[in-house]
Amino acid sequence: MINKINHIAKIALAAFTLFTCGAQAQNMQSASNYNKMHSNLLAKQNRIQDQIRVQEAQQYASDLYEEVEPEPDIYTEGWDSDLVNPYKNANVPNTKVIDVRNYVIPIKGNYVTSRYGYRPAFHRSHKGVDLRSAVGDTVYAAFSGRVRLTKYERSGYGFYVILRHENGLETVYGHLSRFLVKPDQYVKAGQPIALSGNTGRSTGPHLHFETRFMGYAINPEAIFDFHNRCTHTDSYTFSKSNYTKSRSYSPSTRYASSRSSSSSSDSKAYNGSKKSSSSKTSTRASREKQRSTYKVRKGDNLGKIAAQNGMTVAQLKKLNGIKGNNVEAGKVLRVK
Repeated sequence: MINKINHIAKIALAAFTLFTCGAQAQNMQSASNYNKMHSNLLAKQNRIQDQIRVQEAQQYASDLYEEVEPEPDIYTEGWDSDLVNPYKNANVPNTKVIDVRNYVIPIKGNYVTSRYGYRPAFHRSHKGVDLRSAVGDTVYAAFSGRVRLTKYERSGYGFYVILRHENGLETVYGHLSRFLVKPDQYVKAGQPIALSGNTGRSTGPHLHFETRFMGYAINPEAIFDFHNRCTHTDSYTFSKSNYTKSRSYSPSTRYASSRSSSSSSDSKAYNGSKKSSSSKTSTRASREKQRSTYKVRKGDNLGKIAAQNGMTVAQLKKLNGIKGNNVEAGKVLRVK
């Protein structure tokens, strides 16, 4: 009996020992799994950090090499105004160097049909230039920037767009037939913004184009050479004393040493060529008038005059209403 009890006790002790060791083994296995999972988690976090650093590097490279929109501070003053000049109470500097690189001529045509300045016939100032175009021609943004206004003015610009640019300029495009952009839209230089037309106070299809700095309407031909479809220089110096003039070279940039003297000579040559051209035109017109008439000299007769001007006597008489065959000296006859 005693032996049987001892045997049962041994079995119970063995079971207890096995249970205890099993529990310890289970606990040890759980700790090991936890440590392994923890290590894996740390490894994954390290890879995530590496990925984040790669993404940051890629974003930095993208920001460095890709064009981004400008800071919004230039789109604050007068931005919500519906006036062409929203700077009426602004403190405008006397001079300002303006970067005019990265430009696009606003329309394919390069003919200026009406220049900047006072128009005696209309008793008002023309604050831009008119560029030849047909209804429906594409109008392009002259510089990159944002659309400040799209509007219709029946007695003036008709349908018009105003863009405010990163270089501080505003450009105005008038007499349009259709808008291709909306207010607050960002556009790049050369992007289509409208179609030209003949709306508003217009005598025929054309694009009215203005360049303005803080409300001052600069003569566009001070910045652009429309005939050659380029700018005169890479920068334009706005000045309250000369913004109405047709050309101006920057005296305070890198062009000062190389172009200040040449700009003066260029300006003189330009003005001289205009005078020369005007003089030639006047002389040519005078010669044309002389060739279309003939002043009768002493000893002339109708046959001689007709032969000298490649016509018959009958034609000469009909052109001048001559009935007889005689003509007096000093009389001016039409020969064309």
